[in-house]
Amino acid sequence: MTTKEVLGAVLPALEALPGDLPDEQRFAPLLEAVRALLPCDATALLRLEGDTLRPLAVAGLTHDTLGRRFRLADHPRLLTLLQRRGPTRLAADCELPDPYDGLVQGRPGQLEVHDCMGCPLYVADQPWGLLTLDALDPRAFDAVDVAFLDTLGRLVAALVAVGERIGGLTRQAQREQQLARALAEEPAPLRHRELAGHSAPMRRLQREIDTVAGTDLTVLITGETGVGKELVAQAIHARSRRARQPLITLNCAALPDNLVESELFGHVRGAFTGAVGERCGKFELADGGTLLLDEVGELPLGVQAKLLRVLQSGQLQRLGSDREHRVDVRVLAATNRDLAAEVRAGRFRADLYHRLGAYPLTVPPLRERGRDVLLLAGGFLEENRVRLGLRGLRLAADAQQALLHQPWPGNVRELEHLLARAALRALAGQTPRPRILTLHAEHLDLAPAGGAAADHDAAALPSAGTSLRQAVDEVQRRLIEQALARHAGNWAAAARELGQDRGNLQRLARRLGLK
Repeated sequence: MTTKEVLGAVLPALEALPGDLPDEQRFAPLLEAVRALLPCDATALLRLEGDTLRPLAVAGLTHDTLGRRFRLADHPRLLTLLQRRGPTRLAADCELPDPYDGLVQGRPGQLEVHDCMGCPLYVADQPWGLLTLDALDPRAFDAVDVAFLDTLGRLVAALVAVGERIGGLTRQAQREQQLARALAEEPAPLRHRELAGHSAPMRRLQREIDTVAGTDLTVLITGETGVGKELVAQAIHARSRRARQPLITLNCAALPDNLVESELFGHVRGAFTGAVGERCGKFELADGGTLLLDEVGELPLGVQAKLLRVLQSGQLQRLGSDREHRVDVRVLAATNRDLAAEVRAGRFRADLYHRLGAYPLTVPPLRERGRDVLLLAGGFLEENRVRLGLRGLRLAADAQQALLHQPWPGNVRELEHLLARAALRALAGQTPRPRILTLHAEHLDLAPAGGAAADHDAAALPSAGTSLRQAVDEVQRRLIEQALARHAGNWAAAARELGQDRGNLQRLARRLGLK
């Protein structure tokens, strides 16, 4: 291959590096260049994070691969590739399970990868990650020059380093030490959950988190049930100066009213029936760190007043005690309620609402996140693959389309549970047990894509004889009513769903007689 051909393939990758793009788009041209230079069906760029490889970009693999996390303890093939300094080609009859089985977008029915090469990437002489090449043909890499792949790997590593520096991405130090330490640790059964997503709403949310994380401002995290508000809180804490201190969580809805105050502020012996000793509350446990008040809208009004005092002065009294304790705690609050409406209804204190909402963040619902649903599905599929002891767990094309066309009223939590049920349904009755399990739309047990929506649209059509202006008004009225119903009366969330400014939407609603 000539130098001109190599440069022609690599130049588009160079041009993509300076853009303000997510990793998937930033490095996609780089992987396409690799596919143009080498005879592979699929290639992936994976970054080493502790004991796990995280896909940054893929080419020729299903989109849900980006949501998977490959723990080295679970994937000895990837570990083998990573531990060797130079490029490695694994034999076609290698017994080590391939993490990409069932994920290569190749010939229908051919699920297992037969030819595999990998090249570890080093940045500043530290192991950064891995470039993998896979083919369905067991002889695809027979003519590949290993020296050329080694040179290409060095070039990819250099481009990755430049791309990350331009993009301002943070990296963990001393990767080689992390790898050695991680491999010596006892592996956890499942991966740590993270706030994942490449869609525009999630990118905006990540930027907001980066903006507020380094401050001590109180953050009010709102969003529907199941969107991942607790993960947002964890991300804020992890990026704050308090990251080495504890993150304590209290679910305000899970406690009887008479115990909430004790849980928050602690109590002394004899403060109430059953208080047989002193106990510190969540504020004292979180001293120096962060306290997440989940479902904060459920707090009784009496406790709200005492919470406000702690937020203002940093001082608290244990229940039954006159002695004050001073604490240094950053408070994050989460709720799926419209607290402004709760204030108007007299169920939530206005002063506490404004104190908690110093920096409001809204987590977008899954239905507004586009192809993020497949990325999230990939992570849940990998968890279930490990849990069920399978070599591969994948989504068929019809299952992917079914997931993309669902409204997801239960959001990410609903997706997680649905995929767990689907894996069990698909596995039931299969003898012998398959090595690679494919989930089809029938296993998801979802309404056919478009069916319910079509019936709904037909029912929403105005009656015959209606003027055009009346028809438009009626459709707008129904759309606004439905959006408000889905968001429990939250005008800001309804406006985002409908692509409108909140003020304009409210003015339109008044004209239509909805306010």
